[in-house]
Amino acid sequence: MYGNIIDIKKFTIHDGPGIRSTVFLKGCPLSCIWCHNPEGIDSKINLWYFEKKCIGCHRCVAACKNNALSIGSASPHIVIDREKCINAGNCVEACPTAALCFDGKRVFQKEVVDILLEDKPFYDKSGGGITISGGEPLFQYEFSLGILKDCKRHGIHTAIETCMYAKKEIFEKFFDYVDLFIVDLKIFNSVIHKKYTGVENGLIKSNFKFLASKKENILVRIPLVPGITATKDNIGEIASFVSEVNNKIPIELMNYNPLGENKYRLMGKSNEFLNGIKPVPESELDELYQVVADKGVKIIREKR
Repeated sequence: MYGNIIDIKKFTIHDGPGIRSTVFLKGCPLSCIWCHNPEGIDSKINLWYFEKKCIGCHRCVAACKNNALSIGSASPHIVIDREKCINAGNCVEACPTAALCFDGKRVFQKEVVDILLEDKPFYDKSGGGITISGGEPLFQYEFSLGILKDCKRHGIHTAIETCMYAKKEIFEKFFDYVDLFIVDLKIFNSVIHKKYTGVENGLIKSNFKFLASKKENILVRIPLVPGITATKDNIGEIASFVSEVNNKIPIELMNYNPLGENKYRLMGKSNEFLNGIKPVPESELDELYQVVADKGVKIIREKR
């Protein structure tokens, strides 16, 4: 079985306990406007262009068989017609400075598992393991499950980072093969949730309740986006919801990550929403954590 991945990051320490390897998959049913991995939203593999690396040799233009590349009128750099681009890869091979590359790759399940197994001694020594993230692990669920099953057969601790937006019967398939569920609860109000993520959150809430009724090792993460998710009202509503379901489930607040801003440029897209967005200041972060604590929910606060 094969799937589309963004990358495999080794020696990660923020995606579960111990030293881990994290597999970032492509494809997500949500389209969060603040996403710091926007290349993970589309399940297809797409072309990136690093303009600063481009030396204007235009070998890529000559290499493209579909006339998707042209020379820019105002600079020696190139212009990509993404409607014509079929991701053949000739331009990537022709570029001498790696100014063009793909935002992911198609790989076989065994390839991924073999890479993950390379660091099993580190997992065993540190109490670590592997994490599947994204994108969304439930989007390519058969591929994700195959990796998890193989890792469990080798005695490796497993975790997934998920938005939980999937059919209940698909979500349930993961229960026997995941040791830690790191779940996102972004916005409590369903109308606002749809405005900023593209989907309502009824299914997410339902799946969270179902998960909590079956599994114990769960961590809730709330991404903090100023003016949207990072409000006392929203944090309080989510914390109350978690407390009502199971107040032993901890919550971690994840401050805004500006990584997505440059990625949109590499993708040839713009996202004006991200202009000027900054992480939540430490003093405000303290106040938001206090809101969680006041609801009787355990907080997780890692130094980053």
